[in-house]
Amino acid sequence: MQKVLILLDDVNEWKPFYQTKSILSVSDYLQLKTVGDDTKIVINLSNSLKYNEQGYYCSLLAQARGHRVIPGVEVLNRIDSGSGMRLDRNLQKLFYHWMQKNAPDSDKYNLKVYFGNCVEKGLEKIARYVFENYPAPILEVLLSNRSSNPIDSINIIKLNDLSDGEQDAFAETLDYFNKKVWRNPKLPKSTRYSLAIFHDPNEVLPPSDGRSLKKFVQIAKKMNIYAELITEEDINRLMEFDALFIRSTTSLNHITYNLALKAKLADMVVIDDPLSIIRCTNKVYLNELLNKAKIPAPKSKLIFKSSLADYNEVVEFLGSPFVVKIPDGSFSHGIKKVKNQIDYETVLNELFSASSIVLAQEFIPTDYDWRIGVLNGEPLYACKYFMARGHWQIYYHSKSGKSRCGNVETVPIYKVPQTIIKTAVKASSLIGKGLYGVDLKMINNKAVVIEINDNPSIDYEIEDAILGDELYYRIINHFVRVLEKKHNHYE
Repeated sequence: MQKVLILLDDVNEWKPFYQTKSILSVSDYLQLKTVGDDTKIVINLSNSLKYNEQGYYCSLLAQARGHRVIPGVEVLNRIDSGSGMRLDRNLQKLFYHWMQKNAPDSDKYNLKVYFGNCVEKGLEKIARYVFENYPAPILEVLLSNRSSNPIDSINIIKLNDLSDGEQDAFAETLDYFNKKVWRNPKLPKSTRYSLAIFHDPNEVLPPSDGRSLKKFVQIAKKMNIYAELITEEDINRLMEFDALFIRSTTSLNHITYNLALKAKLADMVVIDDPLSIIRCTNKVYLNELLNKAKIPAPKSKLIFKSSLADYNEVVEFLGSPFVVKIPDGSFSHGIKKVKNQIDYETVLNELFSASSIVLAQEFIPTDYDWRIGVLNGEPLYACKYFMARGHWQIYYHSKSGKSRCGNVETVPIYKVPQTIIKTAVKASSLIGKGLYGVDLKMINNKAVVIEINDNPSIDYEIEDAILGDELYYRIINHFVRVLEKKHNHYE
């Protein structure tokens, strides 16, 4: 069971709220008084969070003690230094429209954010976005509609500075954020660790289907691990868990990356970790990484919108036909085959609307690609992904929006050519020690790496066809080993 501690300079500050044994004074926490071994989460509500003050040291020592603390020292330092943040264009438009409707005579608005929530209807996405980047219990965000960046400032607010209505809002969101503060814990007392499995129920081509997700939960239970499927609506509960497993297609500037970063900052064990997402989701970066490590990959050429390469020059280097890819495409999206000058111009016009740089690669036709799943530097599973019928890619996306894919054949590791296995393991080592799917082609008895996926498919009766339940056990056991290593380190 995870124990939550709420730190206050004076425990009497909690009188307006429900009584709970989770309250502890800042001085007692610093002196390790009545801090049990089962403490996992620390909510620091000290009024003295400036550098070298007692509240600051609570966050610092909490991290050293292996507790997940909010706010962490990095957040405190960023707020103290005045490091700003920007809203993306969609959130900017959302705020401007909200101001026109709700505060037409004002150009500034103070938004109170409680654990990623706010009372203002229509500004919830902004509150969540701010909290994801500055995880702190109570934030005051000064917003302005007279600036290209609506965020003027972000500050942490003291609990005793809240009005009665604001205290009610804080209490409600704290209750939602972590119901363990004054309610019976949801997690079984006997479980060793807890694992959040993030997925998007509406995703068309998710990395794991519903039956596979259920398997993860079932196998975890047998291993005395509490696993729960969470969605975007549950992200404010993230710190209730010890580890995060992302089972939704990852990309930068997306909730999956923000969630991975938030988990990493909270010192959780996470797959896919933010660095792996950065390294894998951009094909331009990945191409450079493979070339530097001298790992065989298709011959490639970068094409820049600002200085367009001549078609004949590209053909001379890559041959004809060749393929052009946007850097962050997935599941065969954003990949086009170019056969002539007209194709070249048409494809670039389309792809340059999404990226200022595209990657051109030699076209290497094969009946199938190898996919080697690698976990912690060891091969986990192997599949042959065949091209979609009548198409040159594994996935075929029709103009009507429908998609179909080729057949998949799962192969025992010992039957896979050794050069495929060795190259896959070597390539994945450039990324990290997590879970990866390395796509390769066998060309003239040589393994050629097409790409490395940080979020490989694990579907029921496909990738698990050889190992069965053992595949799920190995993945969950990886989380357990890392968590135990962390726990022993803190001890």
